[in-house]
Amino acid sequence: MRRVQLTPTTVSSQSAVRWTLLLLVALLPACAGLPERAPAPLRYDFGPAAPVTQPAPGARPLLALRVQASPALDSPAMLYRLVYADAQQLRAYSQARWAMVPAELLQQRLREGLGRQYVLPPAGDAAPRLLHIELEEFSQLFSSPDQSTGLLRLRASLLHRTAGGEQLLAQRELQLQQPAVSADAPGGVRALGAATDAAVTELVQWLQTQR
Repeated sequence: MRRVQLTPTTVSSQSAVRWTLLLLVALLPACAGLPERAPAPLRYDFGPAAPVTQPAPGARPLLALRVQASPALDSPAMLYRLVYADAQQLRAYSQARWAMVPAELLQQRLREGLGRQYVLPPAGDAAPRLLHIELEEFSQLFSSPDQSTGLLRLRASLLHRTAGGEQLLAQRELQLQQPAVSADAPGGVRALGAATDAAVTELVQWLQTQR
């Protein structure tokens, strides 16, 4: 029988292989238990507005626009309420978010709608009248697990700007609800988009009575 002579190098190599195999076996359960990385949340807005032919700027009066929101709406979280369980608790979808905060979504849509009747200067520019919007609610309400609506509630104030400050000319509160086609985040997006468009229409009509 031929004897195999083990050298220090051979023993060292065998030990290294053995320890490597033991380490791999020990790591397998840990790797199997690692949670998968959650997919990034989907981001939504109201989509592009329909193109509208606008009159010449000289035919439209100046109107400044300012939109603010309650602290609960200061993030792009997409909020909902389970009215059938706890209407006082605001919840947020984990895998769906707005592309911008709700006040910016509303302001974007308002500028598109009001721009048909008014010249809206950039923020901070002077204009004799200011439309100030306070957004108070912008959420999806679930009356049952499979039925929901989009709720928008706001207060609109028409202000006259003077050297001494802002003078209130008129004020109106709006609360609009639109049914959702599905009881999920995409359904809420469409419902809140429809509620926003309805609010823009009502505000344009209201402002026309304040001239």
